[in-house]
Amino acid sequence: MRKTAYILLFWGIIEHTKERILKLLQQLQGSGESRVEIDVCYEAGPTGYMLHRWLLEAGLACTIVAPSLIPQRAGDRIKTDKRDALRLAQLFRAGELTGIYIPSPEEEALRDLVRAREDAKEDMNRHKQRMGKFLLRLQLFPPSKVKAWTFAHEEWLDTLRFESSCHRMVFQEYRESIRETAERLRRYEKEIELLSHTHVQAPLIEALQALRGVATLTATTLVSEMVSVTRFASAPSFMSYCGLVPSEHSSGVSRSQGKLTKAGNAHLRRVLIEAAHHYRHSPGVRRKLRERISGLPPEVQRMAFEAQNRLHRKYMTMLGKGKHKSKIVAAIARELAGFVWAIACVLEKKDDQNLVLDSSIGG
Repeated sequence: MRKTAYILLFWGIIEHTKERILKLLQQLQGSGESRVEIDVCYEAGPTGYMLHRWLLEAGLACTIVAPSLIPQRAGDRIKTDKRDALRLAQLFRAGELTGIYIPSPEEEALRDLVRAREDAKEDMNRHKQRMGKFLLRLQLFPPSKVKAWTFAHEEWLDTLRFESSCHRMVFQEYRESIRETAERLRRYEKEIELLSHTHVQAPLIEALQALRGVATLTATTLVSEMVSVTRFASAPSFMSYCGLVPSEHSSGVSRSQGKLTKAGNAHLRRVLIEAAHHYRHSPGVRRKLRERISGLPPEVQRMAFEAQNRLHRKYMTMLGKGKHKSKIVAAIARELAGFVWAIACVLEKKDDQNLVLDSSIGG
C-alpha cells in the first residue's frame, strides 16, 4: 500500500487585510492543472468573523476553531505563533478540532448590542463602587434606613459639601460618570426594546418572556447568545453550552460529581441564574406576566406554566433537604435552560410548518 506523505510548512505572518490574504491563498492554490483545493481554519479571537466571510466570498472552505477545545500536549511549555500554526494545521487535518457556530451579520449585530449594554452595566457598578469607597474614606454615611442609590440616597448626595477643592472635583466627576453611564444604559435599553419587536428573532424573544423571571432584556440576551436552537441536538447539550452541568471525575464503578463546569457561555449562564431566583415564589400568572403571554401560542403558555410548577416544587424540595441556596439556584437554572430550549424548538417547528404551507400555496 502506498503511503501519502504530508509536509507541514509555516508560511509566515501576513497583514490582516482582505487583499493580502486572498492574494496569498491564490498563490497557494496555483492555477491550471496544478491547482489544489485549500481548506482554512483559524482560532476564534478578537478579529471576529470577517476573515471567515472574506474566504466564503472567495469560494474557500473555512472553519473557525474553539480555542478552549484545542487539544494540548502535556508538558508543552513553549508557545509561539509558528508552533501554534503548525499544531493547528496538524490537528485540523486529523479531524481533531471542533468548529464553532458562525452567526449571520444580523445575529452578530444584535449580540454586540446586548453585550455593549452589559458592559455599560458593569461600568455603572464600578462607578458606584468608586463613589462608595470615596465617601467611606471621608467617613460620610447616608441617614439610617436610606438604601444606596435610591431617590433618597441621591437627595442626600445633593446635600454634601467639601472644604477641599480636590474632594469637590472628585465627587463631581464621580457623579457625572454615573449620570453619563445611566444615560448610556437608557439608550441601549431603548434600542433593545425596539429590536425585540422588529428583529427577525422577535417571535422567539416574545415567546421566551412567557417564562417567569424572563423579561425583554433577559429574553433578548438568551436569543442573541443562543442564536439558533438547531445548534443543540438536545436540552442537555444546551445546558452544557451554558456551563450549568456539574463537573465529573469518574473511574471504574466510582462516580464523583463536583461544581459547575462554567465552561460554556458566561452571558447565558448569568441571565439564567438571575431568572432562577424568581422560582422561589409560588406559581401564578400576575398582571405583568399576563401581558407578556397574551397572544402567544397555547403550547408555549402551557410549557411556561409547567416550568413554574416544576421549578418551584424543585426549589422547595431541595430547600427542605437543607441544600445551600446557591446550589438550588444552579439546579433551577439548569432546568430553566431546558425549558428555554424546548420553547425555542416549538417556535422553530412552527416556522418550518409555515414555510411548508407557504411553499404549497406558492406551488
